[in-house]
This record gives sequence, structure tokens and C-alpha cells, in this order.
Amino acid sequence: MTWTILVLVLAVALFLFGGMLLKQDGKKASAGIALAKKSINLVAVILISGCVCRLVVPYYLTSVNPLILQEMVSNMQEQQNAEKNKAVRQYVRNNMDEMVADAPIWGNVDAKKTIFLWSDYSCPYCRRVHSELARVMEERDDVRVVLKNFSIHGPLSDAPAKAVIAAKLQSNEKAAALDKLLMNREYYSQEDMQDQSKLADKIHKNVMKLAAEVGLDTEKLEKDMKGEAVAREMENVRDLAQRFEISGTPYLIIGEQAFPGAIPYDQIIEALK
Repeated sequence: MTWTILVLVLAVALFLFGGMLLKQDGKKASAGIALAKKSINLVAVILISGCVCRLVVPYYLTSVNPLILQEMVSNMQEQQNAEKNKAVRQYVRNNMDEMVADAPIWGNVDAKKTIFLWSDYSCPYCRRVHSELARVMEERDDVRVVLKNFSIHGPLSDAPAKAVIAAKLQSNEKAAALDKLLMNREYYSQEDMQDQSKLADKIHKNVMKLAAEVGLDTEKLEKDMKGEAVAREMENVRDLAQRFEISGTPYLIIGEQAFPGAIPYDQIIEALK
């Protein structure tokens, strides 16, 4: 701002007194001098116009008519989302089998419509969108939810994420049941949080109790949690998160559109159309 005002003052001075800088012989100015004066005035006018625009436009956009600025930002975001959805659409079409291969599936495995859900069991917003998806799944048998368990919060996330992925090796139904239980029940307490050195072990034990409750073979589950399929799926989840620029949860891909955040039931239904 300071430099703009300084340039404006110099430009006005140049316009008013620039001609005095030119030497001329006699009372009548030569054609060259006249042309030089016009050039100086033109440069001064350009500088004055630029400075005035730089001073007035921000004031107009922020104080007089801020809605224009909001509209510009909104249009930019829409354009960015459109480009991102295009990239998502192309990747999902070409790599659907790989994205689904090791992931737990909630609902009809052969459903025509697919929702990919990146979520973390320690995320309250994920629990909210989980309940919205539950409404959809109760009403529709042509939709499946592919769970991409994104382990973000270390010990709070690792054991439940791996357990649900490993549960798929016993059955999708049991994996979905464990997913539902982890989303609807508290699998760690404030007392568990007091000793961080033992937190991972406590959460692991708590998750195993819930796994037994839904009928999973916990001995096999523990073994599978350390296996190749779980490691491959966890890596796939991270790679896709990086590709789609997913920095938090929940994050949904419905059909071929991306939706960051806990979107409501109505928006999910609209996207499925």
C-alpha cells in the first residue's frame, strides 16, 4: 500500500512537471520534444490509473460490495471441485477392482452403486456420517459402502482399522457388524487415556472383546491383523488419500463425485442419482 501511494505521487508529479525535464531550443518546441512530452504524459497516466485501481478495487471489494469477492471465491472453489471430480471419476473407473479388493464392504457386495468411505473410528464426524449412511442402507439394496479405514490418530485408530479389514477375511457381514459396533460404542475410556504407554494394548484388547461379541474368531483375527492383506489395504488407503488429497475424515466418493466432510442423508441420496 505504501509503495502504491508513493508511485501515485510520483506519477502525478511526472504528469504535471515531466515536460520541464526536457530541454528545448527557442520558444517553439520541436516535434521530438512534443512527442517526448506526450510519451511522458502517457506513462504518467498509465501509472496513475494502475495505482488508483490498486487502491480503489480492494476497498470496493471488501467494504462496498464484498459479495463480489465471495462470489469469485465460490466460483474458484466450484472450478477446483469440478477438476478434482474429473480426476476422481477417471481413477475410480480405471481402478475400481483394486480399490475394492481388500476393503471391507457394507451391504450388497454386488450392488450397482458404490460409496467409498474414508473414516476413522475415533472421529466424531465419522460417526455422524455413519448414521446417515445407515439410513440409506436400510432403504436401498442397490448400494454398497466400501470402507477405507484411514488410521489417522495412531493408537486410537490402528487396532480398530486393522481389525475390521482383517474381519473381512472371515466374512463381509462380520466385518460390517464390527464396524457398526465400533462406530456406535465407546471402545476406549478416559481411564485408558491416562497411561499413553499402555493405550495401544488396552484399545487392542477392547477391540478384541467387541470382535468376539459379533462372532469373530479372535485368534484368527489377531493373526490376520498382522498379515499381508491388511498391510496391503492400509497402504492402499494411504495412497488413495494422497492421490485424492484427503487430509481428514470423513471423506466420501459417491459414484464419481468427491464429498469431504459429514454430508447429510439428503445429499447422499441426491449424489446416488
